Amino acid sequence: MPTLFDMPWLLPAGMAGVAVLAVIIYHLITVNGLRARLCQIEQDAEEQSKRLETERRELQVAAREETLKLRSQLEQELHRERADLERMRRRLEERDDNLDKRKSELERQTQDLTRRDKDLTAAGDRIDGLVVEAQQRLEQVAEMTPDQAREQLLAQVEEEFRPDLAKRIVGLEEELHEEGERRARKIISQAIQRCAVDQTAETTVSVVPLPSDEIKGRIIGREGRNIRAFEKLTGVDLIVDDTPEAVVISSFDPVRREVARLALEELLTDGRIHPGRIEELVDKSQQAVDEMIREAGEHATFETGVTGMHPELVRLLGKLRFRTSFGQNVLRHSIEVSHLAGAMSGEIGARVNIARRAGLLHDLGKAIDFEREGPHALIGAEIATSRGESKDVVEAFVSHHDDEPVKSVEGALVQAADAISAARPGARREALESYLKRLDELERIASEFEGVEKSFAIQAGREIRVMVKPERIDDLAAHRLARAMASRIEGAMDYPGQIRVTVIRETRAIEFAK
Repeated sequence: MPTLFDMPWLLPAGMAGVAVLAVIIYHLITVNGLRARLCQIEQDAEEQSKRLETERRELQVAAREETLKLRSQLEQELHRERADLERMRRRLEERDDNLDKRKSELERQTQDLTRRDKDLTAAGDRIDGLVVEAQQRLEQVAEMTPDQAREQLLAQVEEEFRPDLAKRIVGLEEELHEEGERRARKIISQAIQRCAVDQTAETTVSVVPLPSDEIKGRIIGREGRNIRAFEKLTGVDLIVDDTPEAVVISSFDPVRREVARLALEELLTDGRIHPGRIEELVDKSQQAVDEMIREAGEHATFETGVTGMHPELVRLLGKLRFRTSFGQNVLRHSIEVSHLAGAMSGEIGARVNIARRAGLLHDLGKAIDFEREGPHALIGAEIATSRGESKDVVEAFVSHHDDEPVKSVEGALVQAADAISAARPGARREALESYLKRLDELERIASEFEGVEKSFAIQAGREIRVMVKPERIDDLAAHRLARAMASRIEGAMDYPGQIRVTVIRETRAIEFAK
């Protein structure tokens, strides 16, 4: 049998048939696969549909159960709210009933009160009528008007209870006096305890020691040219006398006296004493004293805690270091007054800063009072005002010597602190003559009052004891006499601190057994 290779003309046709057959077979296989896959997809879809249907039914059942559960809960809550509303309604009804009852009761009580008020008004009118009628009858019987009867009754009561009233007044005054003294003593003692300022007594002369008496001739110079140049440049009196190994510098200006002292000490140390050297050392000493003044003023403000002060005021404060009053250094006195006024103002709740600042500046005018006319308090107030000090500070210290009326609590405290600092023992010296004169004046003023038998000034003039005649001065009059005597002393005398007036009334009953 011939093959395709034996018939080469049939080879291309055979290959084409094979290819067609292969394509047909491929399509058949593909169609069958697709059919099988489609059947599988249909089966899966049917199963998925059944599963979804089952889940839908389960969800419907669950939703129905949840709906029933929520409905049950809502019905329960609604039932509870209805029950609560019902209870509230019943309570409101009960409350309304109670309010109605209270309203009725209040109306009834108001009616009763109105009726009683009318009854009381009528009774009051009847009582007033009876009082007027009784008063008219009393006036007819006593033949006196009500004012006359009242005056007579008051006079009888005053006369009857006069001894008891006097004792009561005495007791109250003693009690108030003791309490006031106790509190004042406490405040002042606390203030003084916080302030411990040393006092130095100074005079108007300075003594400069010399290495030998031979140098006195060199100080005087040929025909006195050295001493004249020295006195002319310093403005002091240089006393070269028989005092061994010492010369005396005399001047009422403490600053000039200090400049002269420093210059003379420098001259003695240097040994070259002639007018040219004197002028050079006097200028040097003047600068040194100016620096001392500035440092003293700054130290005073620092020690008292006063800040923000004008430099000119600080300089004037420093000049007070070389100023004395009755032997008391004025700058140390001003610092002490500042401490005392600040401490006392703190105890009573006043303005501490104002009191402390005013206390430091209260004697500022003494720095230049020998250059200007007028009281040093007014001079100091004028200077402080021109240098920017506040009105409160100036008013607090301008009245410390009663040149102006006291206008603030701080002013009274500065005045008291000034008196305390000046009057405490050892602070100032007082001449014997003026001291005895003050004692005589005290006794003379006390003896001028009617009913005084004897008077004695004791405790260095800080107390006056007065013996009165008991038959002319009773207990009440004794207290009046003490007040009047204290007022007279305040107006007639100048004295540091305070003077205690003690009036003593003594009665004695004397009999003899025979």
